[in-house]
Amino acid sequence: MTTDTTTNTALLTATTDTAMRALGRRIAELLRPGDLLILSGPLGAGKTTLVQGLGAGLNVRGPITSPTFVISRIHPALNGGPALVHVDAYRLGGADEVDDIDLEATLDDSVTVVEWGEGVAEELSEDRLEIGIERCADDTRALRLTGVGPRWAHVALDAQ
Repeated sequence: MTTDTTTNTALLTATTDTAMRALGRRIAELLRPGDLLILSGPLGAGKTTLVQGLGAGLNVRGPITSPTFVISRIHPALNGGPALVHVDAYRLGGADEVDDIDLEATLDDSVTVVEWGEGVAEELSEDRLEIGIERCADDTRALRLTGVGPRWAHVALDAQ
């Protein structure tokens, strides 16, 4: 793992689905109400698998599955923490359709994760964690975490 402190970017790897979920649990430790995460990567990269780990780390009601056909699911917290709002923007045509699902109503009190959100969800918040996931030839996932805005300026994204 390496961290570029100028842009607050961390490069991480996950070798299995279990490792991907564990990474999600570690990232969940950094999260607080109002956080927006934007996930990008090709089909099968492991976006929903990462969100399953986030959900476990946030201790929300599950199961966490891809919201492709329902667009958005709210998973309430089981322990008084923030809810997890899980959005799949794959079928949305752009930022206008993201506005139509009214994420602003839950954004301040929840952790909001938008799969396929690159290019459509950035306007939701100036502070966000962008996570790009690539599946390598050996089935390893390479992740690039980029903290954007003051909220993420000094967060150790590669903390163990």
